[in-house]
Amino acid sequence: MGDSGYGRWVAGKRSKWITLAVWVIIVGVLSAIWPMVNSEVQNNAANLDGAKPSVQAERIAEEQFSSDAGVPALLVWHREGGLKDDDLQHVQKVYAGWSANPVPYQDSVPPFHQMPAAALKAMLSEDQSTLVTPVLFEKSADSDQLKEGVEQLKSGITHETGQDPFAASHNSGSDLSVRVTGPVGISIDATGLFKNADFKLLMSTVILVLVILLLIYRSPILALIPLIAVGFAYGAVSPLLGLMAQKGWITVDSQAVSIMTVLLFGAGTDYCLFLISHFRHLLKEEESKTRALLRAVTESSGAIAMSGFTVVLSLLALLLAKYGAYHRFAVPFSVSILVMVIASLTLVPALLAIFGRTSFFPFVPRTPEMEEERARKKGKPVPARKPKHPGFASRLVVRRPWMIVIVTVIVLGALASVSSQVKFTYDIMSSFPKDMASREGFDTIGKQFSPGELAPVKIMVDTEGKTDGLGQKLKELSYVDEVSKGQPGSQNANIIAYDVTLDMNPYSSEAMDQIPHLRSTAEQALQAARVGSPADKVWISGQTAEQYDTRETGDRDTMVIIPVVIGMITLLLLVYLRSITATVYLILTVILSYFSALGLGWLIIHYGLGADAIQGAIPLYSFVFLVALGEDYNIFMISSIWKKRKHMPLKQAIQEGVSETGSVITSAGLILAGTFAVLASLPIQVLVQFGIITAAGVLLDTFIVRPFLVPAITALLGRFAFWPSSHSEAENTKAGMPS
Repeated sequence: MGDSGYGRWVAGKRSKWITLAVWVIIVGVLSAIWPMVNSEVQNNAANLDGAKPSVQAERIAEEQFSSDAGVPALLVWHREGGLKDDDLQHVQKVYAGWSANPVPYQDSVPPFHQMPAAALKAMLSEDQSTLVTPVLFEKSADSDQLKEGVEQLKSGITHETGQDPFAASHNSGSDLSVRVTGPVGISIDATGLFKNADFKLLMSTVILVLVILLLIYRSPILALIPLIAVGFAYGAVSPLLGLMAQKGWITVDSQAVSIMTVLLFGAGTDYCLFLISHFRHLLKEEESKTRALLRAVTESSGAIAMSGFTVVLSLLALLLAKYGAYHRFAVPFSVSILVMVIASLTLVPALLAIFGRTSFFPFVPRTPEMEEERARKKGKPVPARKPKHPGFASRLVVRRPWMIVIVTVIVLGALASVSSQVKFTYDIMSSFPKDMASREGFDTIGKQFSPGELAPVKIMVDTEGKTDGLGQKLKELSYVDEVSKGQPGSQNANIIAYDVTLDMNPYSSEAMDQIPHLRSTAEQALQAARVGSPADKVWISGQTAEQYDTRETGDRDTMVIIPVVIGMITLLLLVYLRSITATVYLILTVILSYFSALGLGWLIIHYGLGADAIQGAIPLYSFVFLVALGEDYNIFMISSIWKKRKHMPLKQAIQEGVSETGSVITSAGLILAGTFAVLASLPIQVLVQFGIITAAGVLLDTFIVRPFLVPAITALLGRFAFWPSSHSEAENTKAGMPS
């Protein structure tokens, strides 16, 4: 890939305009003929496949115990000090109205308006402060349609009560408050969170990247070049993924689109900066901007392509996941990075060729001779040539490598040890803001009634017509609050179903831990009744069982994908570096950095933000991103050291390599960490936690692993760092270098 080849094809005198025109045509045509990805999202796609026990149980429940009843919206009526008779009359009047004039997509409502006041009072909580009433909606209604119906419910209640009980405080004050929760309320709130997040996330990310670039490079044109490249890449990626989703080749959800946007701006800007930084450096050596750019393209493209390929393959490993949400991330993320790398290697060189040195205005980089000539023309004193001095980090790593390794390993190891304390949750409600209506209503039901009433566990057994005694055995369990009477199946009367109300939050890890015990209890009951093959005749459905399968599937995916990602990156590094030693210590440092990030993230999330646990999906998400993106910086720095050591002593190559790549990797790391940190501004806890942990990992890579630990290990190993490749020590090219 010489100066006269690839570089001239994309950034030559005429080809630079052709490259820009090709990108404009591609983005324009794709956007015109294919749908944008945001219009093809599916937020209700299944995460568990049909082979999972809870999915099979749900199928049995639909076949044998299906109900014509719709999906419930639970209205939680609450007044501190107790609901008044007037409040109960309001309840009866609005239900009478909905019975006569249903709201959009309403299926049915209970006849509360026909009940005597005493019967309604009997439904109140023990302290008389809370009443829960359902409104059933059509099963076929989507979240937008459900929202339309719920808005009508709210309007009717507000009109009837003469106030807005949905705006009243739900936990303090003496006013009547109402919250909508249950499956309908949760669905509406979950969809609303992501709908509101997209535009805010995009704008916040663009502004953050622009501000950081302006602060670091102080050039408005240069700050815009990476953003233009990312914009073109997004313009191509969005319709490409939109077509795939429209054809049914992939499924995309709002969460994937949100993280993909951050990934494009963060990683995409990094790839642009790797090239821009090298171009800026060469402009101080080459008078010809064309020659400088062609050299920059030639010398940087290998590391950029290798870094991007590493990330693409790592993200594609998510295709091995059995859990739907993980699997759905693979194609959007990998395609977006692939397109961004292509843009970095084609569009960015073309833009730099078009703007030339003006890209860096007002701080235009020039050769010393050009600076002297410029000073003479202006009649100013010729500036003295300043010798280059290596930075603090680059001097320290070659003079005190043992100290650096010991200190950094102790710091990172201490943070990594904290990762063993991390607690996980699979509770969807914990990912909502605490003041969100559906969560407030859910919490109130949990406090005032048995929390298990929100999502009972349905246990179904095929008794083969024999007496199983399971109902009594279930009632004797310490964690069970209530057990319904056994109900025979509509198609097979030998299948008996029991609705079990737990005395704990049905979405909690403690509740999930009881699923195996409930299964074994049912199997023992069938075995005692002499039913053959009891293991095949027990089915458990419900939210708790589904979350148990989610946890088991996620654990399986983590055990499969992490080794695959490590293996692929190891293989790529071996091919690129041709050094077993270097590959091993680069992989080990990134893994150490990941566990350190998990520990540091837990300290921030648990002790700083007060969260009791992090979402169970976070470790795998963070691992794939941190290991792949963290290796980017190592590849870029090591590439510089590897090239320099061919014509200078290794320690000098390390010192100059660290010094030369330090500023660009620092700025790239700040931008990448900043873009992930933007996720923490969203009201979605899973994205907040993912953003914090990933940003922490990127900062650890940027300020500890890359500038100190990796070069210090390289200095300690000396020529063994290249094993089995050979290394012949070159002569010093500078005086005063440590030997």
